Amino acid sequence: MPATNLSYLDPARPEPWSSFLEQIDRVAPHLGGLSHWIETLKRPKRVLIVDVPIVRDDGTVAHYEGYRVQHNLSRGPGKGGVRFHPDVSLNEVMALAGWMTVKNAALGLPFGGAKGGVRIDPRALSRAELERVTRRYTSEIGLVIGPDKDIPAPDVGSDQQIMAWMMDTYSVNVGHTASGVVTGKPVALGGSLGRHEATGRGVFIAAREAGKRSAVPIPGSRVAVQGFGNVGSIAARIFAEHGAVIVALQDAEATLFNPAGINVAEAIAYSATQGSLAGFPGAESIGNEEFWAVESEYVVPAALEGQLTARRAAGLRTRIVVEGANGPTLPAADDILRERGILVVPDVLANAGGVTVSYFEWVQDFSSFFWSEDEINARLESIMIKAFAAIWQMADERGLSLRTAAFIIACQRVLAAREQRGLYP
Repeated sequence: MPATNLSYLDPARPEPWSSFLEQIDRVAPHLGGLSHWIETLKRPKRVLIVDVPIVRDDGTVAHYEGYRVQHNLSRGPGKGGVRFHPDVSLNEVMALAGWMTVKNAALGLPFGGAKGGVRIDPRALSRAELERVTRRYTSEIGLVIGPDKDIPAPDVGSDQQIMAWMMDTYSVNVGHTASGVVTGKPVALGGSLGRHEATGRGVFIAAREAGKRSAVPIPGSRVAVQGFGNVGSIAARIFAEHGAVIVALQDAEATLFNPAGINVAEAIAYSATQGSLAGFPGAESIGNEEFWAVESEYVVPAALEGQLTARRAAGLRTRIVVEGANGPTLPAADDILRERGILVVPDVLANAGGVTVSYFEWVQDFSSFFWSEDEINARLESIMIKAFAAIWQMADERGLSLRTAAFIIACQRVLAAREQRGLYP
C-alpha cells in the first residue's frame, strides 16, 4: 500500500470541491447555450455515505466512514476509483468524481464520473482487517454499483487485490460472477493486460505529445516526479527508458535529488523493499519544499490533489507540468503558471490512461474476449493522441490553456447529453 504520511502536503490548500467548482465557473462562458445546464455539473447526482464496521483482530469493533459519489451519469455508467486513505472526506470524493466526469468525456469514453473511498490508513490494518473493510464497504455500496451502473477501480491506497475482494463480494451478493463490476482486477479474474502500467504510460504519452508541440524533446530532458506510487514510479521509469534524466523524486517520506540522474529501476526496487525512498543511496536527500525549485524540463505531480499552490508555482523552474495526480494544481497556481509561460497538461488528459484501459477491461469482460498487451497499448496510444490533438487544437485556436480547452470539450459533451436526454419526470 502507498505510504500515508502527509508531511509533504501544503496545509493551506483549499478544499478540492471548491477547486472543481472554480474550474467549472471558468469554463461556463465558453459553453454557449449549453451553459443553461451548468448547474448540473455543480451538483453530484448521488451521494452515498456508509458506515463500515468490522471486528478487528483483537476482537474490538471499529467503525469507518465510507463514500460513493456519482457525479454525473448522462453519458453512461459511473466510473471511478476507490481511495483508502486517512484523509478521505466527502468533499474530496465529490471533487474526484467531478474530475472523472470531465476526464471520461474529454477522452470520449462512454462513462459518467464517480468516485469512492473509506477513511482508513491501510498500513494500520492487517491483511485480514483490510479484507473485512473492503468486503463490508462493497456490501454497503452494493445497491449503487454494478457493471452497467457504476464500476469502481483502484486509487490511492487500493490495488488489484482490493478489486478482487470487491468483485468477489459483489458477485456473491448477486449470486453470479460479475467480473465487470470493477476494473483493475488481477488478470486471472478478468483484468486487462497493461492496466497496471496504464496511468503512468498515459502520463508519458501526454508529456511526449506536449513536448513535440513545444520543442521540448524527451531524450535528454530533466524530469522531477512527485509521488512514487503506481503512477509516479511507472511514469518515471518510462521517461527514463526514453532517454530522460530523472533528477528528482519525492514520496511521502523523502525527497531525492541527483542532477546526473536517479536510477529509477534501483529506486523502485529499493522502495518496494523499504516501504519508501528514505535512505536511497543513489541520490542526495533534500528538503521537501526544495523539490519545487529543482531545475527541469518536466515536472510530474503524481501524489495527491492541491500540491501545486500559488507559492510553489511562483518558484517553479520547469517548462512543462504533466499532472499525474487528480487536481494537483490549484486554480490560482494555474494562472501563475500561464503568466510565466509554463505549459500545464491537465489531469483530465494526462492521467486518463488508467480509465482508458479500464474501459478496455470492461469491454473485454463483457465480451469474454481478451486482447494482447501490445494491442492494449496501441489502442491506448490511439485514444490519447486523438484526445490530445483535439484539446491542443482548441487551445491553440482560441488562445486558451489546455485545461480550459479540455473542460470545454468535456462539458459540451456532458451537457449536450443532458439536454438531449431531457428531464424525467
